[in-house]
Amino acid sequence: MEAEKRPEDVMTVDVRVAKDLLQKDHLYLDVRTIEEYNKGHVENALNVPYMFFTPEGRVKNPDFLAQVTSILKKEDHLVVACNSGGRGLRACVDLLNVGFKNVNNMEGGYSAWVDSGLAGDKPPEELKIACKFRG
Repeated sequence: MEAEKRPEDVMTVDVRVAKDLLQKDHLYLDVRTIEEYNKGHVENALNVPYMFFTPEGRVKNPDFLAQVTSILKKEDHLVVACNSGGRGLRACVDLLNVGFKNVNNMEGGYSAWVDSGLAGDKPPEELKIACKFRG
């Protein structure tokens, strides 16, 4: 049996590499909350929240893997991102552990995408203020 994957087993790429991958054959899996996603996201992104924010704090989405496997195949090439990197990395580990093969975590998440100017014409601060929950 294959060893359990850990964060150090995840391939992490910067936003420029992620953009290149997306222009080839990769799909963008945005694991931020629906509220974060609705305030701004990468074009053609698929949104499956990895965690929810509740009055009690963050709670992992118990249906995350089922929801992802209902819309993606384990052979799909993915760029996974959250807002700043934490949730995306954990989501990648979970995806690798259920058999996804081609998973890349986007370093810095959507905040890095915005900071690099890839988000288009929305001012970066407006987007980042909307995403006060980091990671």
